[in-house]
Amino acid sequence: MVNQKLKLRSFVTVAMLSSISFILMLLNFPLPWFPVFLQIDFSDVPALIATITMGPVAGILVELFKNILDWIFSGTPTGVPVGHMANFATGLLFILPVYYIYKKFPTIKGLSFGLVAGTVIMSVGMSLLNYVAFLPMYTYFLGWGSFDMKETIVLGILPFNMIKGIMLMVIVILLFRTMKVWIENQRAQYLL
Repeated sequence: MVNQKLKLRSFVTVAMLSSISFILMLLNFPLPWFPVFLQIDFSDVPALIATITMGPVAGILVELFKNILDWIFSGTPTGVPVGHMANFATGLLFILPVYYIYKKFPTIKGLSFGLVAGTVIMSVGMSLLNYVAFLPMYTYFLGWGSFDMKETIVLGILPFNMIKGIMLMVIVILLFRTMKVWIENQRAQYLL
C-alpha cells in the first residue's frame, strides 16, 4: 500500500514537474551574438530536481514530456522535431552527470562539481551531436544550403551551451540552498 502511494505520488510529481518545465520552455529567449535557433530557457531545472530527488528515470521523463508537449503546442518549422530532439539530448547530457556525481557526493560541493561537469559534458556533447546529426538534419529539412558547420559549432553552439550551463548552475545552486531540506526528504523517500 505504501509502495503504491509512493508510485502514484512519483507519477504526479513527474507530471507536475513536466508541466512546469514545459511552461519554462515557452519562456525562451535568444542571446545576442548567437544564431537565432539557439534559445535560452530554464526548463532543465525541474528535470534536474526530478533527477536529484527521484532518480534518473524521473528526470528523463520530465525532459521527454516537456519536449513532447512543446512539439504538440508549438510545432516545428521542419515538421520534424529536430530542435526538440536536440533539446532532449541537451537536457540528458546536463542532468545525468549532475545526478551521478551528486549521488556519490550529496553536498553543495558535490552538486557544484556535478553542475560544472554537466555543463562541460553538455557543451562538448552537443557540439559533437550537432556536427554529426542535428545541423545536417536542419540543413536537409530546411534547405539551408551550405554553411561552415565547424564555425557554427565553435563560435555558436559550444559557447552558447557553456553560457546556458553557467546560468543553470547559478539558478540551481540558489534553489538548492532554499530547498535543501525538502530535497533531502524527497531523496530519503525515493532513493534511499
